[in-house]
Amino acid sequence: MNLSEIVRKIEATQIKQEIPNISVGDYVKVGVLIQEGNKERVQPYEGTVIARHNAGSNTTITVRRIFQGIGVERIFLIHSPRVASIQIISRSKVRRAKLYYLRGRIGKGTRLKQRFNKIKN
Repeated sequence: MNLSEIVRKIEATQIKQEIPNISVGDYVKVGVLIQEGNKERVQPYEGTVIARHNAGSNTTITVRRIFQGIGVERIFLIHSPRVASIQIISRSKVRRAKLYYLRGRIGKGTRLKQRFNKIKN
Protein backbone atom coordinates (compact mmCIF):
# COMPACT_ATOMS: atom_id res chain seq x y z
CA MET A 1 0.00 0.00 0.00
CA ASN A 2 1.31 3.40 -0.88
CA LEU A 3 0.78 6.60 1.07
CA SER A 4 -2.19 7.92 -0.95
CA GLU A 5 -4.18 4.71 -0.35
CA ILE A 6 -3.54 4.95 3.39
CA VAL A 7 -4.65 8.59 3.44
CA ARG A 8 -7.80 7.70 1.45
CA LYS A 9 -8.71 4.94 3.93
CA ILE A 10 -8.25 7.25 6.92
CA GLU A 11 -10.35 9.99 5.25
CA ALA A 12 -13.12 7.49 4.51
CA THR A 13 -13.53 6.85 8.24
CA GLN A 14 -13.84 10.60 8.94
CA ILE A 15 -16.58 11.37 6.38
CA LYS A 16 -20.10 11.81 7.78
CA GLN A 17 -22.84 9.89 5.98
CA GLU A 18 -25.90 11.85 7.18
CA ILE A 19 -24.98 15.18 5.52
CA PRO A 20 -27.77 16.53 3.23
CA ASN A 21 -27.02 17.48 -0.38
CA ILE A 22 -26.01 21.12 0.10
CA SER A 23 -25.72 23.37 -2.92
CA VAL A 24 -24.88 27.03 -3.47
CA GLY A 25 -27.88 29.29 -2.83
CA ASP A 26 -29.36 27.15 -0.06
CA TYR A 27 -30.47 28.82 3.17
CA VAL A 28 -29.09 26.53 5.89
CA LYS A 29 -29.01 26.20 9.65
CA VAL A 30 -25.67 24.86 10.88
CA GLY A 31 -25.50 23.57 14.45
CA VAL A 32 -22.01 24.35 15.80
CA LEU A 33 -20.66 22.83 19.02
CA ILE A 34 -19.50 25.65 21.32
CA GLN A 35 -17.49 24.94 24.45
CA GLU A 36 -18.01 27.28 27.39
CA GLY A 37 -15.92 26.31 30.36
CA ASN A 38 -16.57 22.61 30.90
CA LYS A 39 -19.99 22.62 29.17
CA GLU A 40 -20.77 22.08 25.50
CA ARG A 41 -23.82 23.38 23.67
CA VAL A 42 -25.04 23.58 20.09
CA GLN A 43 -25.29 27.10 18.68
CA PRO A 44 -27.27 27.53 15.43
CA TYR A 45 -25.82 29.63 12.62
CA GLU A 46 -28.27 30.48 9.82
CA GLY A 47 -27.37 31.95 6.47
CA THR A 48 -27.02 31.54 2.72
CA VAL A 49 -24.42 29.20 1.25
CA ILE A 50 -22.38 31.40 -1.09
CA ALA A 51 -19.57 28.93 -1.87
CA ARG A 52 -18.81 25.23 -1.70
CA HIS A 53 -15.38 23.64 -1.96
CA ASN A 54 -15.36 19.88 -2.61
CA ALA A 55 -12.23 18.12 -1.32
CA GLY A 56 -13.25 14.78 0.20
CA SER A 57 -13.07 14.99 3.96
CA ASN A 58 -11.96 18.64 3.68
CA THR A 59 -15.18 19.77 1.98
CA THR A 60 -16.18 23.24 3.11
CA ILE A 61 -19.15 25.57 2.73
CA THR A 62 -19.10 29.34 3.17
CA VAL A 63 -22.23 30.64 4.90
CA ARG A 64 -23.11 34.35 4.81
CA ARG A 65 -25.57 36.15 7.05
CA ILE A 66 -26.33 39.73 8.00
CA PHE A 67 -25.86 40.44 11.71
CA GLN A 68 -26.75 43.92 12.98
CA GLY A 69 -26.36 45.38 9.51
CA ILE A 70 -22.92 43.85 8.90
CA GLY A 71 -22.28 40.89 6.60
CA VAL A 72 -20.64 37.99 8.41
CA GLU A 73 -19.20 34.99 6.57
CA ARG A 74 -18.11 31.76 8.16
CA ILE A 75 -16.45 28.75 6.59
CA PHE A 76 -17.47 25.33 7.90
CA LEU A 77 -15.74 21.99 7.39
CA ILE A 78 -18.89 19.91 6.92
CA HIS A 79 -17.26 16.67 8.10
CA SER A 80 -15.81 18.29 11.24
CA PRO A 81 -16.83 16.95 14.66
CA ARG A 82 -17.55 20.58 15.66
CA VAL A 83 -20.43 20.71 13.15
CA ALA A 84 -23.26 18.89 14.94
CA SER A 85 -25.94 19.23 12.27
CA ILE A 86 -26.76 20.88 8.95
CA GLN A 87 -30.38 21.54 8.05
CA ILE A 88 -31.54 22.98 4.72
CA ILE A 89 -34.33 25.50 5.33
CA SER A 90 -34.92 26.63 1.74
CA ARG A 91 -33.34 26.39 -1.69
CA SER A 92 -32.77 29.12 -4.26
CA LYS A 93 -32.33 29.06 -8.01
CA VAL A 94 -28.87 30.36 -8.85
CA ARG A 95 -26.79 30.35 -12.03
CA ARG A 96 -23.34 30.77 -10.48
CA ALA A 97 -20.99 28.42 -8.65
CA LYS A 98 -19.93 31.16 -6.22
CA LEU A 99 -22.22 33.94 -5.02
CA TYR A 100 -19.53 36.44 -4.07
CA TYR A 101 -21.52 39.21 -5.77
CA LEU A 102 -23.85 39.21 -2.73
CA ARG A 103 -21.07 40.88 -0.73
CA GLY A 104 -21.59 44.12 -2.60
CA ARG A 105 -25.35 44.18 -2.21
CA ILE A 106 -27.52 45.32 0.68
CA GLY A 107 -31.18 45.03 1.62
CA LYS A 108 -33.55 43.66 -1.00
CA GLY A 109 -30.71 43.27 -3.48
CA THR A 110 -29.51 40.19 -1.61
CA ARG A 111 -32.70 38.23 -2.25
CA LEU A 112 -32.47 35.09 -4.36
CA LYS A 113 -35.23 33.50 -6.43
CA GLN A 114 -36.90 30.69 -4.47
CA ARG A 115 -36.85 27.11 -5.79
CA PHE A 116 -39.95 25.15 -4.78
CA ASN A 117 -39.10 21.47 -4.81
CA LYS A 118 -39.06 18.90 -2.07
CA ILE A 119 -36.15 19.06 0.35
CA LYS A 120 -34.72 15.64 1.11
CA ASN A 121 -32.88 15.58 4.43
